[in-house]
Amino acid sequence: MSRSLKKGPYVDVKLQKKVQGKKPSDTGVIKTWARNSQIAPEFVGFTFGVHNGKAFVDVLVTEDMVGHRLGEFSPTKKFIRHGGKMQKEMEQKKKDAEIAAAKASKEPAPAGAKK
Repeated sequence: MSRSLKKGPYVDVKLQKKVQGKKPSDTGVIKTWARNSQIAPEFVGFTFGVHNGKAFVDVLVTEDMVGHRLGEFSPTKKFIRHGGKMQKEMEQKKKDAEIAAAKASKEPAPAGAKK
C-alpha cells in the first residue's frame, strides 16, 4: 500500500543526517538498518550497506532507484534453485552434450578429406 501524498515520502531521519552535507566520493559505505526508508534524490551516488537480517549488502544508489525503498535492493532470502533429482539429471545430460560437442570440434579433420 502506498503512502499518502499529503504525508510525503518516508526517509529515515538518521539516514538523512548521515548523507546531509557530504559528497559520495568522500564517504565510504553508510551502514543502515532502515530498509523501509525511501531513496531520496540526495542519496544518488552514495553506497549504502543495507542489512538483510544476516549481513550488510552494498547498494550503490542511481537515479533510477529514487522513490524505491532501500530494502528492495537487499534480498532477505537466498534463492538456491528449483528441482530435485530429475532436474540434476537433466543438467548432467546437458553438460555431457556440451562436452561432447566441444571434443568433436577440437578433433582434427582426416588427412584425405577436403574442406
